[in-house]
Amino acid sequence: MKNVVDVMRKSIVVNTTLAIIKVFIGLLAKSGALIADGIHSFSDLVTDFVAIFGTYLSKKPADEKHPFGHGKIEYLTSIGISLVIIFMGLFIIYESRNNESLPSILVLSVSVFTIISKYVLSSYIIKKGYKYKNNILISSGYESRTDVISSIVVLISSVLMLLSEKIEILKYADVVAMIIVGLFIIRTGYKLLVENISTILGEKETDEEEINKVKNIINKVEDIKTIDSLLLIKYGTYYKLICEVGMDENAPLKDVHSHIELLEKKLKSRDKRIKYVTIHVNPIKE
Repeated sequence: MKNVVDVMRKSIVVNTTLAIIKVFIGLLAKSGALIADGIHSFSDLVTDFVAIFGTYLSKKPADEKHPFGHGKIEYLTSIGISLVIIFMGLFIIYESRNNESLPSILVLSVSVFTIISKYVLSSYIIKKGYKYKNNILISSGYESRTDVISSIVVLISSVLMLLSEKIEILKYADVVAMIIVGLFIIRTGYKLLVENISTILGEKETDEEEINKVKNIINKVEDIKTIDSLLLIKYGTYYKLICEVGMDENAPLKDVHSHIELLEKKLKSRDKRIKYVTIHVNPIKE
């Protein structure tokens, strides 16, 4: 958890700085698109705090009512992040109707700075999310990536606004940019929402590399002849393993029990993500 929180703290510092800069310059330069981009950064800030809180709660140990722990709180938190993203997108589109903008070199400069900063930050968060196998970090990282896209749109609109004195229709570039930014944000929020709802309903791990790691551990137990089925159910940062293996039908029950008990300990010690194990033994003829 400490690693995840450290990543989110860095994200909070960067997002706070960028949000303040974009909103301040947006108000100064009367750029609705840049203000919208700044609000988007503030939404990143909100989701960072939600991410830290969700990560903390997901680490709560199992109790009487929740025998498999509280790992799925991570998905609920990610759903909350997704809803915030969608709301901010709708809000930006709604506010575009009242926008009156002026062309500005300052807006263009801030947009370039934001694109570089947010791309570096989002790449860092996504990389750490996959490293720590943390769904909240991954969600937050991709949400930050939409800020890169929105800043590119603001950059393009800034260039077009500078040409609006010669081509009058380009004065609406800022309004169009606000709508495009809003749609990008809504799309990302919807995608994350669907993914996390699917996972919270009981999604299995499909990464063959992760599955093969578990199979290799099981195959090293000499008395286990076959792996008939194997499911890794996602519970936030950890798994529940449900497995069926084949063993000699004439093996003494006491020996079978000892082998399965030993296997459970090996699985949990060699793969720290496996917290709960259910193994069913099928009898097979030698």
